[in-house]
Amino acid sequence: MIHARLAQYAVVLLACATSTAPAPVPITPVPSLPAMTVPPPKDPTQRLLDSLSLRAKVGQLVMPWIPGTYSAKDDPGFLKARAWVDSLQVGGIIVSIGSPLDIAAKLDALQQQAGIPLLVASDLEGGTAMRFVGGTAFPTNMGVAATGRESDAYEMGRITAVEGRAVGIHLVFAPVADVNNNAANPIINTRSFGGNPSAVAALVSAEVRGLQEHGMLATAKHFPGHGDTGTDTHISLPVIDAPWSRLDSVELVPFRAAIKSGVAAVMSAHIALPGVDGGKVRPATLTPTLLTGVLRDSLGFEGLVVTDALDMGGIVSTYGPGEAAVLAILAGADLLLQPPDARTAIDAVVVAVKEGRITQTRLDQSVRRVLEMKRQVGLFTHRTVALDSVMDWVGTAAHEAMARDVTQRSLVLVQDSGGVVSNLRTGPQPVTLLTFADNPSTVLGATLADALRAAGYTVTTFGLWPSSGPASYDSARTALAASPVAVVAASIKVSAWSGTISLPPQVAALVNSTAANQPTVLVSFGSPYLLTQAPGVQGYLLAWAARPINELAVAAALTGAADIGGRLPIELDAALPIGAGLQLGAAP
Repeated sequence: MIHARLAQYAVVLLACATSTAPAPVPITPVPSLPAMTVPPPKDPTQRLLDSLSLRAKVGQLVMPWIPGTYSAKDDPGFLKARAWVDSLQVGGIIVSIGSPLDIAAKLDALQQQAGIPLLVASDLEGGTAMRFVGGTAFPTNMGVAATGRESDAYEMGRITAVEGRAVGIHLVFAPVADVNNNAANPIINTRSFGGNPSAVAALVSAEVRGLQEHGMLATAKHFPGHGDTGTDTHISLPVIDAPWSRLDSVELVPFRAAIKSGVAAVMSAHIALPGVDGGKVRPATLTPTLLTGVLRDSLGFEGLVVTDALDMGGIVSTYGPGEAAVLAILAGADLLLQPPDARTAIDAVVVAVKEGRITQTRLDQSVRRVLEMKRQVGLFTHRTVALDSVMDWVGTAAHEAMARDVTQRSLVLVQDSGGVVSNLRTGPQPVTLLTFADNPSTVLGATLADALRAAGYTVTTFGLWPSSGPASYDSARTALAASPVAVVAASIKVSAWSGTISLPPQVAALVNSTAANQPTVLVSFGSPYLLTQAPGVQGYLLAWAARPINELAVAAALTGAADIGGRLPIELDAALPIGAGLQLGAAP
């Protein structure tokens, strides 16, 4: 055929050379070949995703918990963690309390064992001091809110990010976006920024920016809102009967702000909302209506959905460790935190995929999100941290100075009947300092007493504990009567598995009887709601957390060395609404 066509071309060319050339022979066009379609190159995340086995993919969605304390490489606990990384190929690790250097060394060792870099997370609410021994401590979220400055929430996020990344943490389970509108809530309380949805939203947004603008992935929690519960999810499943209109106008407001600010992750809550879920009583963590219908579809969140810890009583006691993991993914979760047994969770999800309960497409969506988060924080180029630089970043003087300033401004003088606090601020005088902490491990009062004595005050001290008996209470009454003014320092704080957050009746009775006989100031280093149990006290000061930095702030407030200017971020009663708080200037 080709030779015939060439012969035709030759006849045409020869004819064109003479004057009597015949008409040109028509040439039929040769059909063109279809253009070659070159598929676009796969992005690195997709290439990695495609290379993973089913079991390896599922492993990327599981994040077990380890302590941050020091351990040798042949320690049984460390060997168990290494097996999670080596054999189960888990996607990440949650690290808990320890020194910054111990945490960093342990994480570096595990990162070096991992085939795919580990995404490391930690609960760092209110600053890294929640988990780092020597980390920077802020006065809880509610204390930050009491200052009235969004910039304080931003700075808390910034410092948390800098210190957290220095030890090898990439994802922080903060900020708390819950609106605390239930005084009996035993598990949120001061972890919330307060009771006003729009104020909480602004502070959540500020902390998200502070964290993520300095390299830390933020997590808004506990979706769709854990502030109006009276039950600890570590023990059982709280049920909130609120309708959609209430959820939409209160609980979801801070989550919308977090999403608008680009928050990387949202953590689900183990709470049931039958009014939104068609009457069903099941945890939000396992509810497609909430995680997919509300969070993904209605709020437009495209980031990582992480579960709250799957070993909590609100989940594991009803669904078991394997089925809870499967249901969470079916509901819309991407990352399974702290399952009771990592292998059981992985096995269950693998079976669910093989049986078709979870589609391969659904699984790949979650795995891709996890891998993208790792790429976003640079884990595929650098997975370990330099141990010799940890001391340059964690608990620095500049960070501590910022925390001290915020803590001092966070104090709220709720009431000062008869001017008992104002009188204390006029100059040195005898006082009795009575302390009560609901946790025996809490160190309370020593820093405050020392600071008062350094300012010239004569201080008699006495401590009570949950185990104190009648003889101790008799001795406490004697000590209180020895001085004209009583200062009662109480630490009643959120504690997982306790189920309550209040003064023991015998302590409340002692405080009220003391206030009936002499001027008494109650200083709360924890829950702000203690006034309802001790209505007889003349002075009530909120100090938010039982830490030395807070005790120093209280000493400065009681001696007149610093202003008292914080305002309530929650409502105590109709007479003490959000924004209440007496303002006292520092002594000249």
